[in-house]
Amino acid sequence: MTSLTRIAITARKTIRYGIFLIIFLIVGKILLDTGIAIYKKIFPAPPPPPTVKYGTLTKIPFPVNNSTVKLSYTLETPEGGLPTNIPTQAKVYFMPKSSPNLLSLDAAKSTAQALGFGTSPQQISDTIYLFNNPKFPAALQMNIITGTFSISYNLAQDKSPLDRKPPIAEVAASELRSYLSGAGILPPDLSGPTTSKYLKLTNGQLVSALSLSESDVVKVNLFRKDYDDLPSVTGTPDQANVWAIVSGSASRDQQIIAAENHYYPVDETQYSTYPIKTPEEAFAELQNGQAFTASLGLNKDGDNLKIRRMYLAYFDPETVTEFYQPIYVFEGDNGFTAYLPAVTPTYYGQ
Repeated sequence: MTSLTRIAITARKTIRYGIFLIIFLIVGKILLDTGIAIYKKIFPAPPPPPTVKYGTLTKIPFPVNNSTVKLSYTLETPEGGLPTNIPTQAKVYFMPKSSPNLLSLDAAKSTAQALGFGTSPQQISDTIYLFNNPKFPAALQMNIITGTFSISYNLAQDKSPLDRKPPIAEVAASELRSYLSGAGILPPDLSGPTTSKYLKLTNGQLVSALSLSESDVVKVNLFRKDYDDLPSVTGTPDQANVWAIVSGSASRDQQIIAAENHYYPVDETQYSTYPIKTPEEAFAELQNGQAFTASLGLNKDGDNLKIRRMYLAYFDPETVTEFYQPIYVFEGDNGFTAYLPAVTPTYYGQ
């Protein structure tokens, strides 16, 4: 009995200590994993060096800036100063160019027909053709190489598109997407924010209307989606490179009375990383007058402007260029917006 009792006691101790050991190992593993995670968060591993495989980049094609207003800047952001979440590098995407071929004009005619215009265009230049609507005073001017186009409707000659109130903004946006999709020209990355503005015809000009009930038409902007979690911005901050003015007409040929399509594709599979200016460097360049003023707003010469937001975005060009590039965006009081190339100056030519 004594021997059996001793064996039983030893077995119980072995089981008990075994359980303790298993618990210790489990808790130890949890603590170790937690400690490693905390350490990596506090001391993250540096990213791999930028690949810079495109070498020197083409300059970002900001629109011509005719403003001569000089401002001084004070930083008053929600963070209390410069942003702290700016990475040390960002992606630069390749933008493939369209090449002319023998079928370019035929493809343009097919697109024009799908948009409601005739197939016997007038040649304006080597690449620009003018298509007229056979029933209404509307015209489509298209670059047959790039596919970019503009639409205009002569309201001075025919105001019937304004006889009915325009649809609500959401319906107008849906109609525009359907219009482009029906012609096979609604790219998948044109899925970013959709904005709208109600307009009314006053003294032959379309001006802002306070509400749908006061409006004659609605302007819809289709922005490009975010790339690498960065928003897309254009040379005119409140206007996309693809927009249209939509009427309430029941006639399909009279629903789009004005439009611009300056979309150029981005190849998401082809990109390279480039080093980014620090927020300190970018803000210093803004203070030195090196930024492009996208919107001066209501600011006047000599004003001291408070910058309320500073962040990275991608500039969506309205002209042909090689690369889709990151920029710094500065937003200030009274509608001020300015842009600055984010890639370090080393990678721009003279």
